[in-house]
Amino acid sequence: MSTPSDAEFMRRALEQALLAEAEAEVPVGAVLVLRDAIVASGHNRPIGAHDPTAHAEIEALRAGARELQTYRLNETTLYVTLEPCLMCAAALMQARVRRVVFGAFDPLAGAAGSRLDAFRSYAGNHRTDVFGGVLAEQCGALLRGFFERRRERPGPAAQL
Repeated sequence: MSTPSDAEFMRRALEQALLAEAEAEVPVGAVLVLRDAIVASGHNRPIGAHDPTAHAEIEALRAGARELQTYRLNETTLYVTLEPCLMCAAALMQARVRRVVFGAFDPLAGAAGSRLDAFRSYAGNHRTDVFGGVLAEQCGALLRGFFERRRERPGPAAQL
């Protein structure tokens, strides 16, 4: 169920996504919240970091664990502009994040119900609640615009 603050925290995740876009990364952003306060944030940076695991969720989890001085992020909520992939879903469950709220659904790689549901099939002793579709239009429009602009630019082969 959506709470009144979900949209506000998703707007903050969108701000992080814009940072990723400014760095020519896929515009996905995340914020980690504890007791209605943002404790960490992150945005996609696998290209700049030369790290395939540097997704927005992972960046926010790492920063949150450092900030809270614990690897167990119980009682936190992670807001992310795109449905988590399988890698991120597994990391969120391992971190014991209580709740994940995402914006746009990802029919190609979404692991919170679109392509598969890692959160529901997890057999561990911790459950993560997942809620999708918060500011889905804004989150999806940012991603669509990013990829449309990339397709418009001719690549090196087109310049020959």
